[in-house]
Amino acid sequence: MADATQNDRSYSWVRACRVRWRHPNPGGSVATAQPESAHSRERELTERVSLTGPDGLLNPAAVGWSRHPLHDTSGIGGRGTRARFRNKRWEYWAFTTPDVIAAVTIAALDYATMTQVWVYVRATGEAIDRSTITPLTRGVVLPGSLGDGRASASVPGIEASVEEIEGGTRITAHTDRVRVDVVAERPDGHEALGVVVPWSARRFQYTVKDVARPAHGTIVVDDQAFDVPAGESWAVLDHGRGRWPYSMRWHWGAASGVEHGVRLGLQLGGLWTAGTGSTENAISVDGRLTKLGDELDWRFDPADHLAPWTITGTGVDLVFTPFHDRVAKTALGIVSSETHQCFGTYRGEVQDVSGATIPIDALLGFAEVVRQRW
Repeated sequence: MADATQNDRSYSWVRACRVRWRHPNPGGSVATAQPESAHSRERELTERVSLTGPDGLLNPAAVGWSRHPLHDTSGIGGRGTRARFRNKRWEYWAFTTPDVIAAVTIAALDYATMTQVWVYVRATGEAIDRSTITPLTRGVVLPGSLGDGRASASVPGIEASVEEIEGGTRITAHTDRVRVDVVAERPDGHEALGVVVPWSARRFQYTVKDVARPAHGTIVVDDQAFDVPAGESWAVLDHGRGRWPYSMRWHWGAASGVEHGVRLGLQLGGLWTAGTGSTENAISVDGRLTKLGDELDWRFDPADHLAPWTITGTGVDLVFTPFHDRVAKTALGIVSSETHQCFGTYRGEVQDVSGATIPIDALLGFAEVVRQRW
């Protein structure tokens, strides 16, 4: 079994600047509050703040987490040679339904874009994958900050868009075999986890992970239309803006559904945050977040990704049992990646902010391990 609790890197800049992060930058707009969760010692942000300063470096006042998208990330997208080819921006939406699992990606990586529409038909086990890479930012438009406008891709073989509407987000995509038209609802009071992960002043990431969004709509594969039934279907968002190191590994796990009468979402991460003082771990109970500040212990068999995984830590004791491994490998010179994104069910238990234990019998979601050079 692989023990993936430790990162391969140490970030001295992070350690040196932690004291400075305790106080807002005089030029920034940020307020802090003591975290409600006994599971987290991270700083909670409650007002709008810029991710970058006037010099294009990470704004120390932006480091922390929030319950709603508060970060202005419009500074990501190129500020001279310092940021060249390091800017990464994307919108990734995943959907779990009784009949199909699907995902839509619109991403700009500075030197190229990547657009993908992926669908897995649960009854047959068929996976349909359509992805297109274009040079620079050709064919892809992404808003500067989450909610500031429509994300879209018009690239060979794929048309896709992500647009905020009344009460939620509408995600559409069209390929030669697949059509997606899904609304991810945003219930009143629903919270989404926003986190800044600082590797250094020049390398950092802002992520919004939004789980347990009720979904409805239609997904069509060839001539077969699959309903995305309300009450049984869920959407998960991964919104990213940042400047990444060339080489990185990460875990990401998420699940959504109803367990024992509550709308429950799991947001779990690892590897890429180790040593930074930030994590992307949280539990959503009826739309209310419990932030988990400790790194989690991920254990899996690298020779058999369909064997059960265990994910444990403060407030988390889970076994993940996969039924499908989506394997993706890329080797394009200096750019390479290997992904095992496994879909399956979680069981075990988690604790909310009050310390109450929530048992989990069978929560549908995914867990992944990624090695990326970009």
